[in-house]
Amino acid sequence: MAATTATSAKASPRAKHRAAGPLFVAPFMVLFVLLFLAPLGYAAYLSLFQEKLIGGTAFVGLDNYVKAVQDPLLIHGVGRVALFFVIQVPVMLVLALLFALALDSGLLRLARVIRLGIFVPYAVPSVVAALMWGYLYGPDFGPFAQLSEKLDLPAPPFLSDSWMLASLANIVTWEFVGYNMIILYAALRTIPHELYEAAAMDGAGAWRIAWSVKLPALRPALMLTLLFSVIGSFQLFNEPKLLMAIAPDVISSSYTANLYSYTLAFTGQKLNYAATVSFLLGLVIVVASYAVLLTANRRRTP
Repeated sequence: MAATTATSAKASPRAKHRAAGPLFVAPFMVLFVLLFLAPLGYAAYLSLFQEKLIGGTAFVGLDNYVKAVQDPLLIHGVGRVALFFVIQVPVMLVLALLFALALDSGLLRLARVIRLGIFVPYAVPSVVAALMWGYLYGPDFGPFAQLSEKLDLPAPPFLSDSWMLASLANIVTWEFVGYNMIILYAALRTIPHELYEAAAMDGAGAWRIAWSVKLPALRPALMLTLLFSVIGSFQLFNEPKLLMAIAPDVISSSYTANLYSYTLAFTGQKLNYAATVSFLLGLVIVVASYAVLLTANRRRTP
C-alpha cells in the first residue's frame, strides 16, 4: 500500500510535466488557427463558389481554377513578376554581398555610418519609398526631368512601358539591399577567426580568403535571402499600385498577379474569383520556393 502511494506521488509531477507542454503551446495554436488557418480555409471555401446574375451564389467546384489557369491577365501578371525576379534579385543580392564583404573586411572608414546608411532605406515604409521615387521619376516635375531640360536633353522615360519594370526593380533594390546586407554581414561575423588565420598562414590574400572561406560559409545565409526574395518578388504590390496613379497607361490593374487579385476583390467585387487567383499565386510561390531549395540542396550534396 505504501509503495502504491509513493508511486502515485511520483507520477503526479510527471503528469503535470506532460500537461505543461500543451498548455504553453495552446495560446500560440489558438492564434495560429484563428489568424492563419481560418482565413485560409475561408478563402478556399470562397474559391469554390461563383456569383451569378441568376440564381445568386452557386457551388461550382474547381471551375474557377480551370478558368484562372487559362486567364491571360493572370498568366501575364505571373510572367511579369517572374521576369522581375530574374532581373532584380541577382542585382540586389550581389550588391548586398559586396557591401557585407566590404564592411566585414575592416578596411572601410566610418563603417558603422556606411552600414547604417545602407540599412536606413529598409526602415522607410514601402509606400513612402514608392511615392518618393515616383516624384523622382516624374517626366514633368521630377529632378531628373528638370536637369535634362536644363541640359537640352530629353527627359529619361522612367515611367514608360519599356522602362517600368527596371524602375520598379530600382525601387525594390533600394529598399531591400540593406536588409539582405545585414543578414549576410551577421553570418560573416559568425565565421571563426581561426579560419582566416589558417588561410593567411597558407599565403591567402584578402580576395582569396573572401572567395575560398567567406563565400562557402555564406551559402546558408545566401539561400535564406534568396528564398525571401522569391516570396517578395511574387508578392509585388505596393510599388506598382502607387506608381499606377502617375503611369495609368503603363501599369494596368493586372500588372502583377497580386494587383490583379486586389482589383478583382475590391474593384470588380468578384470575391470568389479573387480567392481562386490568390490560391494559385500562393501555389506558384510554394513551387518556386521549393524549386530553389531543391536546387540548392542538390548542389550541396556531394
